[in-house]
Formats: sequence, C-alpha cells, structure tokens
Amino acid sequence: MNVQSPMGLAAAAAAAVRPCRHRLLSSATAAGTATSATATTLFPRCPHPYLHTHGRRLPFLASAGSQHASQTGPATTPTPIPGSVPTTDPRAAVSGNLPFFDRVLFPDTFPVETPPTGEDDAAAAAMQADEEVAPAPPVREESDTEREAWRLLRRAVVSYCGEPVGTVAAEDPECTETLNYDQVFIRDFVPSALAFLMRGETEIVRNFLLHTLQLQSWEKTVDCYSPGQGLMPASFKIRTVPLDDNNEGFEEVLDPDFGESAIGRVAPVDSGLWWIILLRAYCKITGDYALQERVDVQTGIKLILSLCLSDGFDMFPTLLVTDGSCMIDRRMGIHGHPLEIQALFYSALRCSREMLVMNDGSKNLIRAINNRLSALSFHIREYYWVDMKKINEIYRYKTEEYSHDATNKFNIYPEQIPSWLVDWIPEKGGYLIGNLQPAHMDFRFFSLGNLWAIASSLTTPKQAEGILSLIEEKWDDLVANMPLKICYPAMEDDEWRIITGSDPKNTPWSYHNGGSWPTLLWQFTLACIKMGRPELARRAIAVAEERLSDDKWPEYYDTRSGRFIGKQSRSYQTWTIAGFLTSKMLLENPELASILTCDEDLELLEGCSCCLSKRSRCSRRVIKSKVVG
Repeated sequence: MNVQSPMGLAAAAAAAVRPCRHRLLSSATAAGTATSATATTLFPRCPHPYLHTHGRRLPFLASAGSQHASQTGPATTPTPIPGSVPTTDPRAAVSGNLPFFDRVLFPDTFPVETPPTGEDDAAAAAMQADEEVAPAPPVREESDTEREAWRLLRRAVVSYCGEPVGTVAAEDPECTETLNYDQVFIRDFVPSALAFLMRGETEIVRNFLLHTLQLQSWEKTVDCYSPGQGLMPASFKIRTVPLDDNNEGFEEVLDPDFGESAIGRVAPVDSGLWWIILLRAYCKITGDYALQERVDVQTGIKLILSLCLSDGFDMFPTLLVTDGSCMIDRRMGIHGHPLEIQALFYSALRCSREMLVMNDGSKNLIRAINNRLSALSFHIREYYWVDMKKINEIYRYKTEEYSHDATNKFNIYPEQIPSWLVDWIPEKGGYLIGNLQPAHMDFRFFSLGNLWAIASSLTTPKQAEGILSLIEEKWDDLVANMPLKICYPAMEDDEWRIITGSDPKNTPWSYHNGGSWPTLLWQFTLACIKMGRPELARRAIAVAEERLSDDKWPEYYDTRSGRFIGKQSRSYQTWTIAGFLTSKMLLENPELASILTCDEDLELLEGCSCCLSKRSRCSRRVIKSKVVG
C-alpha cells in the first residue's frame, strides 16, 4: 500500500469531494443508480494489526443489516433512512435480556462455557419449553410527547445527493430570519446522532461522520491567515449552485463554516473533539470498526490531535482557547482553560487511544496521548476541584509564594472567593470550577464541563458522586422549572457589563448567562446512569416533559428558575428535541451509556511524566490512593 502523508491525504480529499457529482460516498439509498455504481472510495481500508475482541454488534442492530459493517456478516435488511419506520425496535430486542447485553458489552466478565452433559441438555430443553410458552415482556408504548419529538426530529433531517447527512439546528416555521439555524452544526447533531443510533438507524450518522471528515481538508482563510489543517467546521450548509453560466444544470455542494462567518470569528475548538467522541460511539454500537480503521479516518483523528497536542508557551496540560470557542460561543469570560473544553479534550483523547491503529507511525502519538492524559487528569482533579474543605483552604492561602513546593501554586488571592459561594456550597459534595489561570479562579458552576467530566472519568469516583450530590442539594438553583442551568450564577450589573461587553443576548439569567438549556438533559442522564443515580435523571426528565411540547421545544429558558421561554429563543430547536429523546432512550436502555462513557484508568495515575520527583514529592500517588480507597 502506498503511504501518503497526512497533508497529501487531506489535499486529495479536498480536491475530490466538493461537488455532489464527484462525491466519494456510495449511496445507501440509491445503490442501483449509475452514480452509486461508479462511485469509488478514495482511501483504501487500513488493515488492523490486531483482532478486535469487542467488534460484535449490539443485538438490535444485527437485524438492521448495515451495509457498511462487512465484518459482521451479510446484510439482511437495509438500514432505514430518517423518515421511514425503523425495521426493528431496540427496546423490544433488549427488554428482559440485560444479561445478554452484559455479555456483549463486557465479555471478559463472563466465564468460558463448558460443553453440556446429558443432564444439562435435558434441563436446557425443559427451560426452552418454559420460555416458549412464557409471554414476552411488554414493550413500553411511546408517549404523545415522544412521538411528536420523533416527527420533529425527522423533519429536521437534511439530505445531500439523496443521502441523509445531518439535522438543521432549528426548524421553526414561524421564524422568517434563519441566520445560521438552517445549518448542520457538529455539536448540535451529536444528540440527534445518538437518538438515531439507539433506534437502529445508522446511515445518517455514518454519512455525517464521513462528509464532515472530508470538509476538514478544505482551505480555510480569514484575513489572509489560514488556521490549522485539522480544524473541523462548526457547521455546514447544503447549497444548490449552477454547473455553468447558462444555469442549465445544478449540483449540490457542502458549504462549511470554520468560524470565518461566526459571531466574533472564533474557530470551533470543540467540533473536532465531538467528532471523535461520536465516531467511537458509532463504531461501538454498530460494530462497524472498519470505518475507524480507514486511512482517511485515521488521518482525520491524527490531524485533530496534532492541533490539540501541538507545543506552545503554556505551562499547563489544559488546552488554551479564546472566548466563545465551544457551546458558549459568545463573550462570557471563559477564555483561558475552560472546563468544558478540558472535559471534551480528555474524552477525545481517551476515545482516540482506543481507535488509533497501532503501528510504527502512531507509536509516538499514542505515547503523547498517554502523557497528556496523565497530566491532564491530575491537573483537573487536583486544582479544579472545590468543596467546603478546599474553599476554606483557599480562604487561608498565603500569597506571593516563590518555591517549588508552594501551597498556593497559582497565587490565588483569598479575596477572589465570591460572597455567593460562601453560603451556596453545601457541606457534602463539590464541583469542578469553570476556569483556572494564574491569579484567577472562575468559581462559576458550568454544567456541561462537570457532567462530561463524570462521563469520561476525568473526575475521581468520589468527586463524581460529589457533583451529583451538589446538583441534588441545589436542585432549585440548577434545575428548578427546567433542566439545566448552563452556568450558575449569572453575571449581573458591572460584572455583566465588563465581562460580556453589555451583550444584549447574554443579559442576567438569559442565554449563556445563567439560562436553562434542555439539551443538557441527555448529558445529565448519562452522568446519572454512570454513577448509578438514574432516579435523578427521571426526576429531571419529568420536569422537562411537562413543558417542552407545550412550549414548542425552545432552545433555552430565562429567569433564575427557568420559568420563561428565552426572549430570543428559537422554537423547535433540534438539539432540545434530540436531547429529550436521547435521555428517554438512555434511561430505558442504560447499557447503551457505555458507548459514550469511559471507565477509571488507574494506569494514567502511574504515568507521571513530570520531573519533580528529585525536587519535591509528586502528589499523583496520593491522588491514586484516594481513588482506590
């Protein structure tokens, strides 16, 4: 096989993929047409040097007959496209069969089966006879709200050359000013993708992953400057353009936005991280590991990681980003090392380590990933965590310490502790602060960062339990009438004017400044399932289900308790709809949470790559003892 450089692969993809008539993906819905018959794959399948022991497909997807997972056997039934009725119901397949799911997802936990004896055969025959007459467990009927949500989600699906490739941000028929809500956002599509995957409809997710991968290679220029090649777009739009000046023929093209059209012209740091997380989820639930082994996919992962792991002037293992580079895409004082980016970064590194093909060309990258994971987990757990004990410790900090063993390493002034926090922090529980820089701690509670830190095991198990305990204790502040506050508390008065620049959309308790975002419900559900607290998720879902349909599925809610629909909120926001459906499906099939979560990796705490051991005692062993204990 001819080995091409990442730059060469990216250039080839950029030159070949733009027009629909030269698309690289073979159509799953028009296999008999001339276009799909002549379509070729740009990149050959990369042979995997080792055998996947986890490459089996989940049982409800085996009957869906994915046309792309050739290693699992021949297809029997075509995968349904959005808008059609799915060929199989995953809930019916797994209902009453949780041990089988455990055997599929965790094969190492089951003993090897021995050949049965004659008595065993007789007993097995008797049990089989009993099972044949036993009634099948009932399947829960979808509520009216769920049926409406599925109808709206399918309405939001957009197609490129006859294939579904994503969902628009919002499909509000009453709104005449679309802005960029008619585009497919990478971060917004994640809950939609999960809903389709858990329903057995995988084609749209595969198409999305491959088309956005090909957009990664496009030339990006803002004021004569081009950002890194591994940058993923924030969104893309499907446009119809004429083939020539005579307008006799037209073609569809994908028009990506890498931030050059965004408010503030900020590059989307989180897009590539979400793409990696979704790729792992798709491969785990479908068993289509051939996708992640493709040379173009491997190259895409490496390009994203090359951007994230590049050397710079920073002294910390956290990613340094500008304001507005993630879900909070407006000026909100999160520049520096915001928790949301660090949690997604850690999760993407864990996912990449699983998916990268081990060979001579990837050894150094995997070594760099392990070193960064080790340093990042220690840094977040040690310095971002606050509870009553830690805040009291900061309250007694000495400042201006100059030594290698200083207690106040970041020279935090005790006067930075906000007055609201003193009375708000509960006796039990805690959370990860929003940001940490020299002489600055952002004590605001950011929901996405804390929840994804739980899902990815960036926190210790004890810290994860503490975060959920705090949410339960402060339910009226963080959930109230609509889950979930994007951050708490809101900035008000002079702080709002200085930090946001008097942003009229981020007024106190609105939008990103303390607004309530229903899409965060699925991430809250995921964290609750991982920590064995599904009752908290059910409670939050019940609160949301009472209002979302009547309120026309708004993007966000305003006021301190989330009573009002957001003053500039779009109706029929797709990730609000998909977040609700994903939450319901995760609660019904909690085994599927494993496609997104990561378990605690104690080996990371052994991989101390720092050189402090000769000068002072490294505290990672202390952290590990806390985890094990």
